[in-house]
Amino acid sequence: MADFPYRCALIIGAGPGVSASLARRLSKIGLHVGLAARDVEKLGPLAEETDAAVFAVDAAQPDAVAQLFVDMERQVAEPDVVIYNASARVAGPLSSVDPAAVEQAIAITAFGAFLAAQQAAKRMEPKGRGAIFFTGASAGMKGFAQSAAFAMGKFGLRGLAQSAARELGPKGIHVAHFNIDGGVRSSRRPDPSDQPDSTLDPDAIAQTYIDVLAQPRNAWSHEIDLRPWTERF
Repeated sequence: MADFPYRCALIIGAGPGVSASLARRLSKIGLHVGLAARDVEKLGPLAEETDAAVFAVDAAQPDAVAQLFVDMERQVAEPDVVIYNASARVAGPLSSVDPAAVEQAIAITAFGAFLAAQQAAKRMEPKGRGAIFFTGASAGMKGFAQSAAFAMGKFGLRGLAQSAARELGPKGIHVAHFNIDGGVRSSRRPDPSDQPDSTLDPDAIAQTYIDVLAQPRNAWSHEIDLRPWTERF
């Protein structure tokens, strides 16, 4: 896509599913791609398929995220698209869930997103352009029982996206939050035979990200809800 406004994307929290679909589609339209994750062993086949660079990172650590951006610039290019997909879940009753595990989950889901956005903003603001996208979930709209850690993380992520959009939008940086409101289809989670179209196709999700990236800045979307047509909301 010769007229596509971006050239280099960094996906943080890369893995199968939405991240993999994004990497494939971004690569296909000509973007250089960086894939960052705590466990990089799983990224080998995807990196080979998309000619992407791979980086190991603990997304909840400020120094690690800062170094990630330096490494991305040295090995690939300065990203003008940053997509934050990392998150963590801890399930359990409020009365007994492990506080340390909850703290870590919130750090990965929300604080890590702040760290990534901060590093991206430092680089994008002087140029007056760029895009920062956050992958949200149903839990960012409604907290479910025995899922307080995930709800706190995703609510925090959504609040960060709103604040960043209001601050950075006028500076030419497109910030968007994607509410993935439903289960994402995979080999481990296929559509039930009696409920076709009841899960989200990761390729269709990725295409929506691409479409939003291509929006002219006089008609930017900030928050996108994605759900199967059968999903209640």
